[in-house]
This record gives sequence, structure tokens and C-alpha cells, in this order.
Amino acid sequence: MRPHCTIILVIALLAGCLTAHGQSTASTKPVSRAGTVDTTSLRGKVMCGYQGWFRCPDDTAKMGWIHWSRDSRRIAPGLLTFEMWPDMADYSATERYPAPGFTYPGGRQAELFSSDSAPTVLRHFEWMRDYGIDGAWLQHFLVDLPGGPQPSRCSSRLRVLNHVRAAALKTGRVWALSYDIADMPVERIFDVLTSDWKKMVDEKVVEDPRYLHQGGHPAVQIWDFYFGNEHDPMNAELANRLIDFFASPGRYSAFLVGGGDWNWRRNLDPAWQKFYRRFGAYCPWNIGNYVPDQSKVKHAATSYWAEDQRECERLGMLWIPGVYPGFSWDNLQRQSPGTSLISRRGGRFLWEQFFELSRLGVDTVYVAMFDEVDEGTAIFKVTSSPPPARALCRLRWLAQRLVSAARRRRRTPVA
Repeated sequence: MRPHCTIILVIALLAGCLTAHGQSTASTKPVSRAGTVDTTSLRGKVMCGYQGWFRCPDDTAKMGWIHWSRDSRRIAPGLLTFEMWPDMADYSATERYPAPGFTYPGGRQAELFSSDSAPTVLRHFEWMRDYGIDGAWLQHFLVDLPGGPQPSRCSSRLRVLNHVRAAALKTGRVWALSYDIADMPVERIFDVLTSDWKKMVDEKVVEDPRYLHQGGHPAVQIWDFYFGNEHDPMNAELANRLIDFFASPGRYSAFLVGGGDWNWRRNLDPAWQKFYRRFGAYCPWNIGNYVPDQSKVKHAATSYWAEDQRECERLGMLWIPGVYPGFSWDNLQRQSPGTSLISRRGGRFLWEQFFELSRLGVDTVYVAMFDEVDEGTAIFKVTSSPPPARALCRLRWLAQRLVSAARRRRRTPVA
């Protein structure tokens, strides 16, 4: 175990969490992490999920306000799909995209970033290096790949992949592919995923000097092994086909990390129990899973961790627990403010999870997520001075009043 790794990361993340409670990032001193990260093993790594899915109208992709607004053509208070406004202070002028209609306190134009930008991705990996994070699992969404529902996004996603490769090389971080099957037609999942992996191997992407390996094989992660989830159409037959593909000897073999249900051991389906135990490693998605105490303060659910760890060790699998700093997706789900909030409590929510992992002797962790402001789990720099919430709430209130008035008019009988 590398105890210093956990301590450094938690100190760094606590510092980052303070930006949401009134402390400027400008006064936060990074925790230096000299040298390059070993690429030969998953063990001893603290890595983050990296979405890389934000786009702005005038960036290279020209796809509009992707993952900032529910309408790619425009951005407005009632259209926002994210919970935290990124701190843009460190970004260069060419990385900043004005968000029309939004101003910071004092009247200055508010701005956002695009992930389809080499300087921006490099900046994010520099933050990983400076704050003691070993690297990133790059989310690779099947819906954006050839054969998926929106292949027009593929060229932009491949640019982000290449930006990640270059940034990892410059900063000494590691990276690996994390395929996400969400919203993909089930009959296309195997062909699209395996075809892309073959391409990554044939084009020597996974021979990248900073690509992560385990046991001499390139590491690859697949989300989402969720039972009965309508957005993630996984079944035991498909799971076994995917596992067989990556386990087969030859040029396309890989060390497979499965990601899915946190309560995987409680699944009563014997077919699922069988394939769960075929992974090289398992990463349970614990995000949003919490237990309130007597004062109704929310704490991440961790009571099942020790048994997870024992079962994986018994099977010779690597257990990679998922931790998160807090949560909220009110804007994404169009809920009232505070409805889905799991408070960060100034970093204590995350600290408690690392403390428990330290007690269990765990040194391999998946942090969700580096840049996920859509669900309020981002650990990168966010501002404590976003565009005034009062103005946003006023506009939302006005829109609701207009909708209510229109509904009343429709209910009024015509004389």
C-alpha cells in the first residue's frame, strides 16, 4: 500500500472543495508530485474518470453547447444541465467561450470551456499532476462511435483522445480507455465496441508510452454492467461475449475492468453472478449511494466495502472502489434546487470514504469524476462566484409563471 498517495490526494481534493465554500483557487497551493507514474500496473493508482464531453459553439467541433445546455443552439438559465460553474481563471483567452446572458458578480462576462481543445486537456492533466492524481480513465462513449446513434461526434471524440495522449505524455500521468455503453442499442454494442478496440490496437494507440497496463496487457474498462437498467441494456450473454473477446489470447487481449452495480454480490441471477467473477477487476458505481445519520446528514454508503474486498481477493480479482465528493443533478433532471443534493460538507464527505479505504488497506481507487459538473461530482477547479443564483432563479420562476398562465388559458372554456 502507498499511504502517502491517499493522504496527498485527499488533502488536494479538500483544497479543491473549498472553492465551493468561498475560498479562491488562486490561494490554494498545489501538492507537488514529482516524477512520472508507473504504467505497468493498476495497483497503487488513484485515477479519475474523465468525461471530456463539453463543447462550445465556436470551438473546433462546432457542435454547440454540448453538456452545458439542453439546447445545443443556445444557453440560458432554464436550459442549463450542469451544477457547478468551472473556475476559468487559469484558462488562456483562447480557451474561454463567452456564455451569452451570463455575467459574474460585478458584471464581467461569464465563460465556459470546451474539451475539444488541446490546451484545456493539458491544463486538466497538469492539475492532476499538481494535486497528486495518477491519471484518468477516458470515457469513450459507444453512441459517438461509428455504428452508434450519433457518429458525427466521432471525429471530435478522437481529437479529445489524442489530446489526452499528448497531455499524459507531457505530465507523466497514465490513461486508459473506458467504454461506456449507455443508451446504445443492445444489438450493436459488441460489434461497435470490439471494432473500436481493434482499431485502437491496430493503430498502436494502446502502445502509447503512457497507456496503463496490468499483467503485461493493456487495461480497458467497460461501463455499464447494470442489472435491469433501461439506459444500459446489458445482459449475461452479451457480458460473456465481451469478456471472452478480451480474454482470448492474441493481439486484442486485454485486462478487463468491469464497472457497474454497487450491490453486485446481491444479484440473485445466477448467470450474472457467474460473469461478474470473470473480470480482471471490478469497479462498483457507488455514486449517489448514501446513508443518512440521526441528524439526516448524508454519508457515502461503505458498509459493503469490506465484503466486496474479501470476495474479490478470494477470486483473484482486483477490487477498485469508486468514491465521489458529493452529488447533485437538479438542473439535469429539472428538479427543484436541493432535491438531489448530497452535500460535500467542505470535503468531509470525500474524506470519510478515503479514511475507510485507508482502514481497509486499499490503494487503488476510481474517483468519480474529474470534470463531471453535470452531476455535481467534479473535483477540478470550480468557482465560488458563479453568475448570481438570484438572477437564474428569477428567470426560472418567470418561465414557470408563463407556463402556468398558458395552462390556465387552455383550461378556460370558450364562451
